[in-house]
Amino acid sequence: MKSLRQLWESFRFAWQALRSNLTRTTLSLLGVTVGIFAIVAVFTIVDSLEKSIKDSMSFIGDKVIYVQKWPWGFGGEYQWWKYFQWPEPTFAEYKYLYDNLESASAVAVFDSRGGQTLKNGSTSIQGQVQGISFEYNMISDIPIVNGRYFMPLESSNARNVAVVGADIASALFPGQDAVGKEFKLAGNKFVVIGVQEKKGESLVDFGGNPDKNCYIPFSSFSKLFQSGRRRATTVVKGFPEDEGMKEVEAEITGLMRTKRGIKPRDTNNFSLNRPEAAAEAISGLFAVLTLAGWVIGSFSILVGGFGIANIMFVSVKERTNLIGIQKSLGAKNYSILFQFLFEAVMLSLVGGLVGIFLVYLLSFIPMGSLQIILSPKNVILGLGVSSVIGVLSGIIPAMLAARMDPVTAIRAK
Repeated sequence: MKSLRQLWESFRFAWQALRSNLTRTTLSLLGVTVGIFAIVAVFTIVDSLEKSIKDSMSFIGDKVIYVQKWPWGFGGEYQWWKYFQWPEPTFAEYKYLYDNLESASAVAVFDSRGGQTLKNGSTSIQGQVQGISFEYNMISDIPIVNGRYFMPLESSNARNVAVVGADIASALFPGQDAVGKEFKLAGNKFVVIGVQEKKGESLVDFGGNPDKNCYIPFSSFSKLFQSGRRRATTVVKGFPEDEGMKEVEAEITGLMRTKRGIKPRDTNNFSLNRPEAAAEAISGLFAVLTLAGWVIGSFSILVGGFGIANIMFVSVKERTNLIGIQKSLGAKNYSILFQFLFEAVMLSLVGGLVGIFLVYLLSFIPMGSLQIILSPKNVILGLGVSSVIGVLSGIIPAMLAARMDPVTAIRAK
């Protein structure tokens, strides 16, 4: 009960100080408000950006390896002149990996053509056509809300069937159920067997807008676009328990070197790309942005900390007589210390709460495809930083108040 009473008295003193000098307090807390706003806003925007980009990369798949000509470049020297001479991966290489890989849970193949026109009568829409093998849905995310995915027979027999994005379905067949309807692609009739879930625009669309993607069997795609070249990108998925994917990567490397007849002393002329590399590069970029947020916010918080310290020194001076009376009535040093320290922390928390509230209002501002979300983690961070600033700003004035001689304090004017 004694601790609760002391806490309540400290709260009353802090509230009275806040109300009695509202203008002075508001101006002093502005630095804390701006600093907390800067830090929490940067953290919130960085988290939202990272989430948006990683969501847009969901189609890449998890624990997968892409067998391609060009490596994904994330920093360092990109030796394009060297990679330019490497041969394109082929469908025959995909079949070889499909038949011989033992450490993979799924092996698929795909290729794509952007800017293709899909027509239904006088209505048309530009989209990206992707030829995929049946196993592709075991590797990549293709959520279907209406209809179904390809059957193995349709994939192997080059049937003219398609799974289309939500924008394609609504554009070619407005107000209708697209499943079972026909459209034309490169002069050939295709039947819609499935419609994907609408994903909406993303900040970064890896591989194009998913709502404007049209998936067809790879065998059908090859007949339409490849003219016998049979170029293909093989994508391999490891088992869930294979954390490092090292066994899968080593087996793919050995099989590809065997298939291409690469001599033991020669280097590989193909690339094994992993989504983890892209994720690490993105995380590194956002780490720099986060550091920049800390630096920007720290200057404002430093100014705010001096402002709170100034308030507390003035408050100690104004209440010197009261401190003397409290001590003469038996108040302990720690009680006076806690009283002023609580006031400093409360003032800082008020400034921090205002800054967090401003970030919350920021989440209602339309920013295109970027959705700003203020997470509980960032709210706790803002409150924690505010509390620390309050303690650091108020500790010296509180110690001065606690060490005052009661007789001298009562006589002070």
